[in-house]
Amino acid sequence: MAATWLALAPAGAAAAGASWEQWQSVKGIVDVDGPRSDGTLLVAGSTSLFLVDPNGMQTPFATGPGGYHDVRTGEPYVAVSRGGTVGAAGCSFTPDETFILRLRVPIGLIRVSADGQESGSFANLVGATTIDGLAFDNTGSFDHRLLVIGPSGSKTVVFAVDCTGTVKVITRSAPTVEGGLAVAPSTFGAFAGDLIAPDEVSGRIYAIAPDGKVTTIARPGLPVGGDIGVESLGFVPQDFFSRGGFVYYSDRLSPGSPHPGTDSLLRLSSSDLGALGVQEGDMLVATEGGAAMVAVRCAATCTVIPVITTPTKAHGEGHIAFRVMPPPTSLSASPVGVAHSPLVQPGLVDFLGTWGIPIGVAVVLLAVVAGFAVRAMRRRAK
Repeated sequence: MAATWLALAPAGAAAAGASWEQWQSVKGIVDVDGPRSDGTLLVAGSTSLFLVDPNGMQTPFATGPGGYHDVRTGEPYVAVSRGGTVGAAGCSFTPDETFILRLRVPIGLIRVSADGQESGSFANLVGATTIDGLAFDNTGSFDHRLLVIGPSGSKTVVFAVDCTGTVKVITRSAPTVEGGLAVAPSTFGAFAGDLIAPDEVSGRIYAIAPDGKVTTIARPGLPVGGDIGVESLGFVPQDFFSRGGFVYYSDRLSPGSPHPGTDSLLRLSSSDLGALGVQEGDMLVATEGGAAMVAVRCAATCTVIPVITTPTKAHGEGHIAFRVMPPPTSLSASPVGVAHSPLVQPGLVDFLGTWGIPIGVAVVLLAVVAGFAVRAMRRRAK
């Protein structure tokens, strides 16, 4: 009986979480966004902007006479346009043009053309003491504008900038938020189309609606506090698991910090995420200190899935970016690195891994006991 009880107990060690790969070294890395239409990521470093292709090759970007040469202090986060049309303005953002936070006075946005040959002031943002986050609305709920946040006293101002540089204020009374932002896709329950923003001090994740209404989504149990807590978020895109791909995060070198960083572009594969039960449309949330990460899934309610739980020395900054592998060119060949849909669902794998061996041992023990019982009955019958 004791052996049977031990056999039925779940395995003591749960499945280990995923871990970041220090994929590419980039001096002074502070943010990553994209991909652009050619599949490259736009990476912001201390000495230059870079385009990084799927193989990791880095090409300096916008370094010519008309390129990006602004003063680079603080955390000048970036956002790459997909070319959304702003109906109210009657114009469209150009695909692959890049917008960068201008942190010197007057604070605002710098625009870099898609080919990197032209750079200049795009908009000034009045009413905030600085700016510390930006993201494109690719859903249309904010009319495809570029959304920017900045503190004003104890509150946050949310600006919406159209393709002519005209600025509209969504709200001046949002809670304190900063870092990597994203607009939720249609699959994100009641918060679809809202601007999602983190507060590293409290650990709360907020949804800011187009009318300025603010709702707390979750407090996912990650470390909290300035320079430690939730810094970045992003939504797992469509086809990420069916085609395969990677998620990327910036690990900034920060000497003297408890999380000193490595000046690396980190990445994690779709297969690693899929093995943990993450699905397309889930939101990934990462901390600044240690780059710990969870997934948040919102439908009728929101649930949290641990992803990266092992403490590290990474110092996360900016956005969480994704790259999806291109579709296969033929039925007979698949791109290298594609993570195919598993033949056995993760839930069944988890069940078998946790209970399969104990149940198997229990069955064997019961069979042995039954065998002894049958032999004893036969002896009595004689």
